Amino acid sequence: MRDLFGHDERIGRNVHFKSEKFDWATPLKIYDKLNAEFHFTLDPCATEDNAKCDKYFTIKEDGLKQSWKGEVVFMNPPYGRDIKKWIEKAWNESRGGATVVCLVPSRTDTRWWHRYCMKGEIRFIEGRLHFDNHKWNAPFPSAIVIFKMEGKSDV
Repeated sequence: MRDLFGHDERIGRNVHFKSEKFDWATPLKIYDKLNAEFHFTLDPCATEDNAKCDKYFTIKEDGLKQSWKGEVVFMNPPYGRDIKKWIEKAWNESRGGATVVCLVPSRTDTRWWHRYCMKGEIRFIEGRLHFDNHKWNAPFPSAIVIFKMEGKSDV
């Protein structure tokens, strides 16, 4: 059932503004298309069940503390408040030689978006993604942000 604003009441009216869910499983169709282009070697934000690459880091290994140097990274970071740490890490690792392709919520109103994402290549995704482990589409727009050494200038 939809409310006066067209929101699905099963999801809740304020879901667009909350970070209650952070483990959005990458849609395989999106990953496969990007992998065909980039040939990923590392997934730094994985679980043993959803890792997209042979080399991956789980919460236990903490990808924020690991080097990504020389890797071609696919990053679908936790979407909670710590996303800014992951985006900063992706940017910094790209300055050290990694290529990092990020699947992130399109949060153009945030400091992390402007400080880091705007310096990468941005590919906005049309519509709302349907993440593999969810019944409904994402309650937010998404984008692919690509950080490469030959990208824009440093922060």
